[in-house]
Amino acid sequence: MLIDHYNKVRQHSLRLAEPLSDEDCGAQSMPDASPVKWHLAHTTWFFETFILESMEAAFVPFHPAFRVLFNSYYNGVGEKHPRAQRGLLTRPGMAQVRAYRMDVDARIARLLAGELARPERERLTMLLALGLEHEQQHQELLLTDVKHLLAQSALFPAYLDSALGPAQEHAQPTVWLPFDGGLAQIGHAGDGFCFDNELPRHPQYVAPFELASALVTNGEFLAFIEAGGYRMAHLWLAEGWDWVRSQQLVCPLYWQRDEAGHWQEFTLFGLRPLDPHAPATHLSLFEADAYAHWAGARLPTEGEWEVAAQGVAVEVGQLHPAPATLGAGLRQMFGHCWQWTSSSYAPYPGYRTAPGALGEYNGKFMLNQYVLRGSSCATPVGHARASYRNFFPAGARWQFSGIRLARQVE
Repeated sequence: MLIDHYNKVRQHSLRLAEPLSDEDCGAQSMPDASPVKWHLAHTTWFFETFILESMEAAFVPFHPAFRVLFNSYYNGVGEKHPRAQRGLLTRPGMAQVRAYRMDVDARIARLLAGELARPERERLTMLLALGLEHEQQHQELLLTDVKHLLAQSALFPAYLDSALGPAQEHAQPTVWLPFDGGLAQIGHAGDGFCFDNELPRHPQYVAPFELASALVTNGEFLAFIEAGGYRMAHLWLAEGWDWVRSQQLVCPLYWQRDEAGHWQEFTLFGLRPLDPHAPATHLSLFEADAYAHWAGARLPTEGEWEVAAQGVAVEVGQLHPAPATLGAGLRQMFGHCWQWTSSSYAPYPGYRTAPGALGEYNGKFMLNQYVLRGSSCATPVGHARASYRNFFPAGARWQFSGIRLARQVE
């Protein structure tokens, strides 16, 4: 039943916050991240604003100010609290945010249980599906934002008990897998949910190519560092080189050396010795592209990635890397880290923005961003699919983002 799925997703958000103190939940580590408290309130605001406000008889908001405080980027809804100042919202506290969630959940349940005409029932079902997928996106963002927050402390506190962390990866050889190319169908197919940026499904020519069977590992990226990769201007895009120099970067986010000079990596399970066989994560597009050039390869286009992923089982396992199951020889397509492509985030041919404020969900961000494919260890179970288009600016690296190499067939 839809209400069961609704309750399951909503409860999962609260469970993600359980290991955290109220102080943890209110802090914001950078403008691009949001406090846990804000994530919990904003996802509730989504249901209140886009469903209850238009469909509930005699609608009254839980708190009138929440319409501004927890609006993210929907200009069609009205004013917004500045994104970079979300960490200054000491009020409402976590107790009131939980009460807000309970209130909205109860009202959604009553709406679902009530008598609705068929068009209204269909609209409610569509909006709930979108709202739950939206909440799952924020569940992943919650984890990436918490990791960035905890990494700011010299205590390097673990989000979860380090004993629950993933076991060290085993070395498996990476091989090049050939794909014939040709005219492929790209975009979402079938009756299941998808975001509007996955549509319309359309033909796209893909030249023959090869794709690496697995993701680039920490050990392989460490070889790039030791070869002087962060000091070789010819490997980098011009903007990437300026980015590296201005920030004086020498390694991926969350890497550091201990007093003995050994590499460590901060994880959701605390500070751990760098696992050379685990996928390298928290890399920007700039770093991914520079590594690919150094390795004599390139990043795949999103069309190539989707062609390769069609028919591959979607691996799952939130907070732990998914099993490295095989599909046409491919490993780690899902459930480890999002994979950068060389494709700019742009509309598919025939794409149309939805009317109203909900039309702001994807379309207005189709500029100055790059597409990532797959899913990560932080992606909620059931949220990944081959046609999913994630997107971030080229310099973003707090997301679980990594590298899968491609190369042209000569």
